[in-house]
Amino acid sequence: MSLTFHWFLPTNGDSRHVVGGGHGTPATVSGRDRPPTVAYLSQIARAAEDLGFAGALTPTGAWCEDAWLTTAMVSQHTERLKFLVAFRPGFVSPTLAAQMASTFQRQSGGRLLLNVVTGGESHEQRAYGDFLDKDARYRRTGEFLEVVRGLWEGRTVDLEGEHLRVEDARLARLPDPVPEVYFGGSSPIAGEVAARYVDVYLTWGEPPAQVAEKIAWIRGLAAKEGRTLRFGIRLHVITRDTSEQAWAEANRLLDGFDPQTVESVQAGLGRSESEGQQRMLALHGGRRDALEIHPNLWAGIGLVRGGAGTALVGSHDEVAARIREYAALGIEEFVLSGYPHLEEAYWFGEGVLPRLAAAGVWRHPFAKGGVPSAQVPFAS
Repeated sequence: MSLTFHWFLPTNGDSRHVVGGGHGTPATVSGRDRPPTVAYLSQIARAAEDLGFAGALTPTGAWCEDAWLTTAMVSQHTERLKFLVAFRPGFVSPTLAAQMASTFQRQSGGRLLLNVVTGGESHEQRAYGDFLDKDARYRRTGEFLEVVRGLWEGRTVDLEGEHLRVEDARLARLPDPVPEVYFGGSSPIAGEVAARYVDVYLTWGEPPAQVAEKIAWIRGLAAKEGRTLRFGIRLHVITRDTSEQAWAEANRLLDGFDPQTVESVQAGLGRSESEGQQRMLALHGGRRDALEIHPNLWAGIGLVRGGAGTALVGSHDEVAARIREYAALGIEEFVLSGYPHLEEAYWFGEGVLPRLAAAGVWRHPFAKGGVPSAQVPFAS
């Protein structure tokens, strides 16, 4: 088995400091340091492609640029990198979404992956005209994926569901290949949707014991549906030649957190309806002490950022060891990021990936022989 790594396109802005926001909270002012222009995002995407990342995630929400439009533009400046486009199924009809995905596949050479985000914040959803409650949104997501999957299979779809209705829906041209569907959620109804419809279940970076529980839970639900899923994890990374250098960088980022910003963000996130977000908050409780919640797993990012709030911090060898620890649980895909995203992609790509290649758990997806000559393993 070869592990798969994805990077992140910071369509909310980038910086040498943490760019906060998400889950109903606005991006922090640090996002203005490097605006998310197509030129800058393309620079990150090309670096990720060269280093061996298979794809790049783009977020969704009021705090960032639109993922569909941005990735369509950036795809024209890359050749092989896939785009894990986050989108909310309540904002567009399932037939149109299936058609958009089909078009993206043809125009990009089959480089679309879909990250379905149901939406955990009712106040943000209402700003877009969506007034369903959280459980109803998940039920709608299930109906949405039922339609989309049927259309991608070439069937004519009729559905009169609780929230969606389509009649005589059919695609003139099918996507080739069919995009894989990524999805995350910690509530019981989210698990049911994942088990029935998705290809890859994503979890945020909780400690290994909690991740193992989630994997067992979803595996059990999927087995009842006669399906098997792959599993992925969303993490930030701070990796350096030595552990001391990595933790110095983590502490530098922590020192840049304005107390008022932390208080404001934590208050906003505390109102979140997302069960996954509440699990992230519980890892640090809004405190600055005891942020290393598992060896090399740091919860500091979550003080100012919604969603993924933990980072792997350590030497290249330590970070590689933690990745293999998660892989032993069943995690096959890693969706990573770091501040700033251009430089941190190189730290990870040149420091950690060669070690994983040497261990036989990763191969460069675009290079003959597995690892480019410029990325041979080196000693600390």
